[in-house]
Amino acid sequence: MTFRQFAFNNVVRNKRLYAAYFLSSMFTVMVFFTFAIFAFHPTLSGDDMHGSVQQGMYVAGGIIYVFSFFFVLYSMSSFLQSRKKEFGLLMMQGMSLRQIRSMVFLENMVIGLFATLGGIILGLVFAKGILLIAENLLIIDGALNFYFPIEAIGLSFVSFIVLFFVISLFVSYVLRSKKLIDLIKGDKVSKGEPKANIFLTIITVLLLASGYVVALLAEGTLVIVVMIPVIVVVIIGSYFLFTQLSVYIIRKLKKKENIFWHKTNMILFSDLSFRMKDNARTFFMVAIISTVAFSAIGTLYGFQAFLTDGMKIMNPNTFTYQVYDEYEAEDIALINQTLQDENIETDMEQTILRYYQIGDDPSILIAKESDFNRFAKLIGEETVDIQDGQMSLVKFEGIPFEQTEELLTQAVELNTGVTLEPNPDEVIYSRALPASGSYYVVSDNDYEALPNANSEMIYYAWQSTDGKENILDASEKLYEEITTYEFFAVDYQLYQMNKAYGMILFVGLFIGIVFFVSAGSFLYFRLYSDLDEDKQKFKSISKMGLTEKELKKVLNRQTAILFFAPIVVALVHGAVALTALSHMFYYNLFKQSVTVLGTFLIIQIIYFFIVRYFYTKQIKEAI
Repeated sequence: MTFRQFAFNNVVRNKRLYAAYFLSSMFTVMVFFTFAIFAFHPTLSGDDMHGSVQQGMYVAGGIIYVFSFFFVLYSMSSFLQSRKKEFGLLMMQGMSLRQIRSMVFLENMVIGLFATLGGIILGLVFAKGILLIAENLLIIDGALNFYFPIEAIGLSFVSFIVLFFVISLFVSYVLRSKKLIDLIKGDKVSKGEPKANIFLTIITVLLLASGYVVALLAEGTLVIVVMIPVIVVVIIGSYFLFTQLSVYIIRKLKKKENIFWHKTNMILFSDLSFRMKDNARTFFMVAIISTVAFSAIGTLYGFQAFLTDGMKIMNPNTFTYQVYDEYEAEDIALINQTLQDENIETDMEQTILRYYQIGDDPSILIAKESDFNRFAKLIGEETVDIQDGQMSLVKFEGIPFEQTEELLTQAVELNTGVTLEPNPDEVIYSRALPASGSYYVVSDNDYEALPNANSEMIYYAWQSTDGKENILDASEKLYEEITTYEFFAVDYQLYQMNKAYGMILFVGLFIGIVFFVSAGSFLYFRLYSDLDEDKQKFKSISKMGLTEKELKKVLNRQTAILFFAPIVVALVHGAVALTALSHMFYYNLFKQSVTVLGTFLIIQIIYFFIVRYFYTKQIKEAI
């Protein structure tokens, strides 16, 4: 048997040992290949595809590939860590360090080849289903039909063969004798009792607390100003959280006899401080990667909700038409005729809006009561009753910024000599009339006594009552004929925005899911790297009378801490980040935050139960 055959057979005959590394690598290839299928799909890569979105897909593909490199490298390192005894045995039998490095290189290339082929094949198997899902989620002009992705196959195969080759060279190069000997003897050398630095522990609390407080208190553009400092502070605090604060808390709990000596807590706490210290870097990396995933997806999802809700709030009417100075009768006739041809029934209102000099602002709208009430009824709002000599300030409902608070202190003098002043306690919140800020409503009699206006705008609004399914077709026809900005169809604009933004959100989801699944895989590899040690430990403890129920309880707590400690930290980081984002836009993102964070938490819980089942099963078999 040649050396190459030995390396190949070593992989084939030890499927169980190599399965985790192989499956994680194959999953990485499959994700990249699936993304490539979308990137090269004729419907998405055609001339109609927005250039920036297409470029964004290529950038996202590069991010996934770079992250895949580090993910596979980490998986390989964890895989080698679990094989320390095997390397020691081979060295005792006379295998040289050079041969071990060659064996690791060949094994990794064999696994990489099959993982690449397996990932591409799985991607092809599920491609049609994924394309159907994406077709229903995305707003695109054409169907995402299945096609044979030759370009995606070629790119994925070449990219990952090169990736595995580079990683194989790198891993075999750093596998030196001193490190190998340390690796073999690592589980036999006492690590000493982990200790926490009280100064760093206090610094941890201060860093995280200050980062959270600043992020939660900042509003508007100040959020952007403090973003980088807060991120740096929280990252440093997160590292010390796992290396110092967690160890400090565990040591304090161990000193409390009522906790430490309670049932099986002794077994859990005796090993927990070592695990927290040993896994600190993994926990830190998982927490930061998961936070990036939560924040990225939450930001994209929240920003989409902000844009769509904002457009709906600012445009409550189905169609609007406005023009300054010149009346376009042809456009109005065209709009009415098109709505009639498309069987769209609407209610319509029309008025002339006048703008006046109030203080230093020459464009403050003053509307009369009858006009305001007609447009309020059009969108289902309550009407108002304004008496002569009164003036009410109207704020645009749903928009918390750009409201002209100064108008509450202003006065308007009529031609009759009467001065109108707004009542601060009778502010009206409405979306009836278009305005970039606050405006006034006066009685019809007082309106006629106003001085000459600075400017006027003719404003039309249509509200659909039937035939809503034809609104997009009618809007498209009208936009082809009316090329100026005066015409606006909110449903059509929402359709176009979601069409462009849907692809961006889809790409962001892809990257976020890759990050999150990779973070889960890091925890999986870290857990299984201690499997042999745990088998020996619990085998010895079971001889002292540990029952199966108690064993299961200890393993449940141990595995839960490993899986949820970094995820809980990431969830808190993500919640703070999304709250800060909501403060920046003055928009409540609670629903979007709960949806994103809750979904990832449920996925992590399911993943935990699966891993816990197989991990506990292997421990029991060893006992």
